[in-house]
Amino acid sequence: MCMCGMTLTRRQWLTMALTASAGAMLPAKRAWAAEPSSAAKEVLQKTITVDAHSHARGQVFGPKMDDSLATGMREGMLSAVCLAHVPDGPVIGRNAAGVLGMVRTPAPGDLYKAHLGRLDSMDGFASGHGMRRVTTLAELKEAKAKSEPALIQDIEGCDFLDGKLERLEEAYRRGVRVVQLVHYIPNDIGDFQTGPVTHNGMTDFGASVIRELNRLGVLVDVAHATEPLVRQAVKVATKPLLLSHTALRGSKAQGSTPLTGRQISPDHARMVADTGGVVGLWHFFPNVGRYVEGIKEMADVVGVDHVGVGTDQQTSPGAIQDYANYGSLADAMLKGGFSADETARILGGNFVRIFGQATGAA
Repeated sequence: MCMCGMTLTRRQWLTMALTASAGAMLPAKRAWAAEPSSAAKEVLQKTITVDAHSHARGQVFGPKMDDSLATGMREGMLSAVCLAHVPDGPVIGRNAAGVLGMVRTPAPGDLYKAHLGRLDSMDGFASGHGMRRVTTLAELKEAKAKSEPALIQDIEGCDFLDGKLERLEEAYRRGVRVVQLVHYIPNDIGDFQTGPVTHNGMTDFGASVIRELNRLGVLVDVAHATEPLVRQAVKVATKPLLLSHTALRGSKAQGSTPLTGRQISPDHARMVADTGGVVGLWHFFPNVGRYVEGIKEMADVVGVDHVGVGTDQQTSPGAIQDYANYGSLADAMLKGGFSADETARILGGNFVRIFGQATGAA
């Protein structure tokens, strides 16, 4: 529940869950998708394309799931999604000033319990609905070869740990291969971008979390982390870092936005790139053309080899609302000046590289 581009109250959360439940009983409706050009199709056919951060148009938040995610991925030729659940979801919302953050203090064990419930839901997603969970690069390549939409299991925020490092290994055993350190509430890892500064970056426990994730073979995501936290994280990490969903600070392509607190400076982006990592661009742009301009802005700062796509797709407006239209992004990138090779790297190749390095797979 990153909810970077939406205002979601507790009442709206319940409404969305009920809507998801009701919608699961109805035939899935797909948005009309423009036919990609032959050049775009060629890129998509040859490339393992990956959305590095997704909530599947809100399905992750509801009690029911359906086949629409897999159907859209097949139609749009998207190979894999990092599907994120949110341990702090039960306690976040908008305060009186409209700022997203913690609206109540969780009771001991509450967020861990919620986390376990979402892991169960991901098991359901992976055992049906046309998706295949992948945990290694070899499995990702096999899923692509068989045209099976792939699910890379992701956790957005380490708020479920409660100081217990062993819970990371438990998550690993449950299939998790991407973990984001912080989200929207204070935790014992470090500071998040839109909250109060309490740690001046990262804690010693946060450093232990990174080391353990590197040991296990889990890709570390520093989205939502403050620049000081990232500066300290790069000194600890022995594998490339992912910053899955953001945009460049002051992005002309994105324009006026309430998300400025989540944008990052050029130096922030370069720190991630210097680990060999990837910075993903969310899809909160006015249209696909402007989205491509946002990708160019980031590529100009860190280079094409360090840019990816992390839409943060949920229920809020965005350039790629339905994966059935994913081909339009490939088309727009080719028409916008990216070569076929550059387009392939940004749409998935760069993520695949660091996923393999993080998981230790050949």
